[in-house]
Amino acid sequence: MRLPEVERGDGLRSKMLIRVISLALGARLPDAARVAFYHKGFVGTALGAWTQDAMRGPSEWSVAERELMAAMVAKWNSCPFCIGAHRAIAVHGMDKAVADAALADYQTAPISEPLRATLAVLETMTVHPDELQGEQIRAALAAGATRRQLDDAAAVAAVFNIVTRYANALGFAIPTDAEFDKAAGMMLKRGYA
Repeated sequence: MRLPEVERGDGLRSKMLIRVISLALGARLPDAARVAFYHKGFVGTALGAWTQDAMRGPSEWSVAERELMAAMVAKWNSCPFCIGAHRAIAVHGMDKAVADAALADYQTAPISEPLRATLAVLETMTVHPDELQGEQIRAALAAGATRRQLDDAAAVAAVFNIVTRYANALGFAIPTDAEFDKAAGMMLKRGYA
């Protein structure tokens, strides 16, 4: 069942707010935001607060690096909506070629060694969680990642392992690159909560 089939909303206020935001964007408000407005009981304020903290709270990782982590988790979970959305946000704070290289193959991308080692931890955490071992964490620490960075990255991966699954389950429509870029600007200003 695609999201437009279940768009009934939870009231006139939400419908009007979505309409105003869509007009301001000059594009249809992405489905992730529509779910947050329409189905507060499904998404809930707790998920929004957790996502806000993981993505915009204090961290040694930049916003762009955390958005790249979210896009990588989306890639590993085969979620085209979240890949596009979080890549679009990441490239507002990092070179587009670097983000694209990381999404193609983070092992050879021109990124820092702490980020590369952290992405290896997140990949195992996402794709083969039962294989995550202390040795991989020690390798990330030896590559220069701090314990705080690893904790923050794990929070990003945890929340987006949930978000990517609901985006796929609800069959979110995939905006154009231009629409993703407009929405990215809004997300950088507004945040997730």
